[in-house]
Amino acid sequence: MIFDFDKASRLGHFLSKDYAGKILALLASYRDVSASEAASRIGLHVRTAQEFLEGLTEAGIVERREVYEKKRPYYRFSLVSRKIEISIDLDTAFSAGKTEATGLKYRETKNSRARFTTARGGGAISSVTIWSGEGRDRQERRINLTGPQGSFLFHLPFPGADPMSVGDIMTRAGLSDDLTPEVLDIVGLLDKYGILETSP
Repeated sequence: MIFDFDKASRLGHFLSKDYAGKILALLASYRDVSASEAASRIGLHVRTAQEFLEGLTEAGIVERREVYEKKRPYYRFSLVSRKIEISIDLDTAFSAGKTEATGLKYRETKNSRARFTTARGGGAISSVTIWSGEGRDRQERRINLTGPQGSFLFHLPFPGADPMSVGDIMTRAGLSDDLTPEVLDIVGLLDKYGILETSP
């Protein structure tokens, strides 16, 4: 059973290959198989088969055993389990550190090279445009906000004002706690670009 998101993602990358089913069929039918045997059996380059089998090994789907033929070592691969199961708890996978982050205090950075566009009717920000680079290398990125994100940023303290915690800004904006991950996502992005400044 695979629970880790990154591990599941890497496995998904290998399982999406058009030859994945053929190699898995060999593994299910043979006691063990080498990369060269698998490659010749289904018409693949040996390096492609080797990378696939190594990927399955990393994911814990197969195990490899070093053997020798005329004093030359190589690997033979066999299934660890005849069932592949992936189970990902998204709350656990993506919520690490988010409870603590609500206590961090933020305000808008002075001269942050960003434009906050107010939504029609006021009371929220609809998008944030960020400029990076200089001269001809200058790039513009526009981020469209969800309603809760827009309400949060509308109540974000201006440059020079006292910073407020994420939790306090959410309270001021009338946002419920279940919206915290959504708000922290945009906070993290804007912090990365230097649009927000923080203090403990």
